[in-house]
Amino acid sequence: MNDTELVSAWNNLVLMFSLSFSAPVGPTFRALLLGWVLATGRHTICGIIPFARLQSPRPHDAYHYIFPHARWRPAWLWKKWTGFVVSRFAPSGRVPLDLDDTLFHKSGRKVDGAAWWRDAVRSTGTRTVHAFGLNLVLLTLRVTPPWGGEPIGMPVNLRLHRKNGRTLLELAAEMITAVAGWLPEREFSLCADGFYASLAGRKLPRCQVTSRMRYDAAIYDLPPERRCPGQRGRKPRKGARLPTPKAIAAHVRNWVRHTTQERGKSRERLLYVRQVLWYKVCGAQPVLLVISRDPDGVEKDDFFFTTDLQATPQAAVNGMAGRWSIEDTFRNTKQYLGGEEPQVWKGVGPERVAHISFLLYGLVWTWYLLYGHTRAKLYKPEWYAHKERPSFQDALYALRQALWRERIFSRFEKSPVPARISRFLAHALAACA
Repeated sequence: MNDTELVSAWNNLVLMFSLSFSAPVGPTFRALLLGWVLATGRHTICGIIPFARLQSPRPHDAYHYIFPHARWRPAWLWKKWTGFVVSRFAPSGRVPLDLDDTLFHKSGRKVDGAAWWRDAVRSTGTRTVHAFGLNLVLLTLRVTPPWGGEPIGMPVNLRLHRKNGRTLLELAAEMITAVAGWLPEREFSLCADGFYASLAGRKLPRCQVTSRMRYDAAIYDLPPERRCPGQRGRKPRKGARLPTPKAIAAHVRNWVRHTTQERGKSRERLLYVRQVLWYKVCGAQPVLLVISRDPDGVEKDDFFFTTDLQATPQAAVNGMAGRWSIEDTFRNTKQYLGGEEPQVWKGVGPERVAHISFLLYGLVWTWYLLYGHTRAKLYKPEWYAHKERPSFQDALYALRQALWRERIFSRFEKSPVPARISRFLAHALAACA
């Protein structure tokens, strides 16, 4: 594909969502995303506007109007986007989902929806750090790229957690239920960290949950069978109390060695599995306890569980290891797209900015996976010459190059720019953004 075709593919992706807006807002939305991708400085609204190109330039206020005042709902965009990416990257089988929350740092006393939250990135086991910002709960589709390696976390739904509002668990269950409603014929597998383990007891529609189990969890054996069909009394809900997972691991002798795939790399692990009841968290639903041990004894034991009783133990370990893709989504959206930088304070504006920043992250990756990676070269700085697999920085760099080359050539149709100069300009602009 040449540059014109690559740019046309990008425009078609954006156009698919701009149709959810009214006629005057749609073109401004497309221009805003284009300026967001090409901006070479901070991604404030004023920093984006100079790079947004419209056939007929609109007033400065039109770009600010989109977030706090324009009539559109993020749910419209997520529904259309989820159906599109699932049909492209997970057309059959269970839809693999990951869940976590993050903090978008903000400054100012009047940012609607912002509050003081625990900053998980800067906090340690002995020191808790709080920061001011938006607490966001994100659901991503796990996509295996064609080049292998670590999976990609494609955002498919988002919620803002407000003080004294619905809890993180309620918001997470609401998002999963919404996605299940958008894809009524599909089943889902969800991976989340230990904080969201109790989602396993909420009976999410057509969804199997894999998460961490506390090393000191109160677990029980499965309830015993009745001795005879006519036995009187209530059927027992749980069996005998079992030792904690940590105590079980200390006495296991029948470990089974398996090869797991953790973040694109093969590893040898010793695994132990059995069905248990984690009654306090998952109720009467049996779960599969999986204990993972490092054969060399360097790392501590890991304790996982899954509500899919037919799953293999290595599938649970692979699922939890692949959950790291959502952490990359958080970092890349903040670091390379400046998701925290737009200075919008009023009403639903700050929340909508977060929705658009994560949607833009998914758009860039989708463009690269479907069109850009077969043509673009890896961006290899001098300090990373051994790089073999593309990152989000490569996807964004490839998109910026195609957009800048198309823009440069369109400006000089009558007096063409030499190819060497255009390549230099496109590379310099794409690299510095």
